[in-house]
Amino acid sequence: MTAGPAAGAGTIRLGELTVNRLAFGAMRVTGPGIRGMPKDRAAMLHLLARAFELGHTFFDTADSYGPDVSENLIAEALHPYPAELVIGTKGGFVRPNGSWAPDGRPEHLRRALEGSLKRLRLERIDLYQLHTPDPKVPFAESFGALAELQRAGKIRHLGLSSVSVRQLEQARRIAPVVSVQNRYSVDDRGSDDVLAACESAGIAFIPWYPLGAGRALSAKTVRRIAGERGATPSQVALAWLLARSPAIVPIPGTGSVAHLEENARSAQLALAPADMAALERL
Repeated sequence: MTAGPAAGAGTIRLGELTVNRLAFGAMRVTGPGIRGMPKDRAAMLHLLARAFELGHTFFDTADSYGPDVSENLIAEALHPYPAELVIGTKGGFVRPNGSWAPDGRPEHLRRALEGSLKRLRLERIDLYQLHTPDPKVPFAESFGALAELQRAGKIRHLGLSSVSVRQLEQARRIAPVVSVQNRYSVDDRGSDDVLAACESAGIAFIPWYPLGAGRALSAKTVRRIAGERGATPSQVALAWLLARSPAIVPIPGTGSVAHLEENARSAQLALAPADMAALERL
């Protein structure tokens, strides 16, 4: 297993695959607004390689990041992939005029998967996640299409994103689920019930916006604890997630190597019980 600060968070299993719990979210290696190529493509390729060097052995991406840009850059930076690297991608969003529109039609998901396979230079995706339920398409039809693709050998493991407990249970009646990716952070705990369901079922819970889109970092309690621990607010927010549950796999993303290295060191920050209690009261 790759050494590095991120490895200090311990490991978790995605099916039979083992990854370090502090992962890397590759949304922000694209251009502004998660659209187009980054201003400095070479810098993003270096950042992706550095993320793996720091011990991030799970990378989260999606076809809608760019669109297509994040997946292409990951392949350019890291292919042929190290044996311990697991790449999870997602399908189910399209980006008309830069907006985010759900598209869970089976025919779209089949095309999306084929595109991800090509861009990532893979014959099978280790983890493919339904990016969001589409209110215009029955949930079982969307997830059922992914289950068919799994049976066809194009997906190793299936995951979900932005789902309720009911939708998780519905999906598990169709095919095994190894991960759920919902919005969650120290100041946004609306998915506590989904996290509890994942813990009970042995499913990885992957918080997106693990830093609350930056809001968590301005909380007085977070800043106070950071000062007392000689850490940064982002390190406290990530350390809280890692301590909150062994099922949690944070995926902080950044376009800055300095921030990447700062985030990776959060795996080595141990919060005291009093810190955890104070953060629970946010």
